[in-house]
Amino acid sequence: MKLPDIKGFIDLSLVDWDGKVSAVIFLPYCNFRCPFCYNTALVTGAEEMPTVPSEEVVRYLSKNRKWLDGVAITGGEPTIHGELPALCKRIKELGMGVKLDTNGTNSVMVKELMADKLVDYIALDVKAPLTVETYSRVAGVNMAALMMEVENTAALLMKSSLDYEFRTTLVPTIHSKTDLERICSEIGGCRRYVLQNLKENVATLDPKFGKATPFSREEMEEFLASARKVVPNTYLR
Repeated sequence: MKLPDIKGFIDLSLVDWDGKVSAVIFLPYCNFRCPFCYNTALVTGAEEMPTVPSEEVVRYLSKNRKWLDGVAITGGEPTIHGELPALCKRIKELGMGVKLDTNGTNSVMVKELMADKLVDYIALDVKAPLTVETYSRVAGVNMAALMMEVENTAALLMKSSLDYEFRTTLVPTIHSKTDLERICSEIGGCRRYVLQNLKENVATLDPKFGKATPFSREEMEEFLASARKVVPNTYLR
């Protein structure tokens, strides 16, 4: 069973899966070019990164499964890899949970993973209001062929019993209170919505965002209050 190339591995994390002790697997490449993305090497230079032997990762997980609740699979965008289900299956065979981070552009794979019970938690990035124009501006690619996929993935999660969250990284000069209000009107009824602030002083695809000042705590609290009017289960991370 062929597994996808692994380009990064964290053996212990307390922050990548809320309430869980997890390991983290990073898969390479992404079909988005979000200008504020800080995983730049994974997105644009993964071929130059060393590959972490998958069997070494599996051996570590097997040896330490008593202490780990599960594995968070992130990227890059994991669902562009056809071998992702095989990776999830290997982890599940160890008796561990699987969390998937995704931009939602492969709803068919997400549906299959859910149907085959290969994931326990999905975090879907909601980049912007769900229109081709606004999403293209934030994702850095033309969303004409992908927007429906994101909408389908969101709908799949909202109709399912699977544990999940939607999350939005709020970026000065990109997101406004009006944008957030539009997003909330589109995802109202979701189980959990998480707002994240722009990371500070990191290398980003567009260097200006690595030097940008994130929203203040007060501004993030204002975003939170606004979102909770429509999506009560909204939280700051």
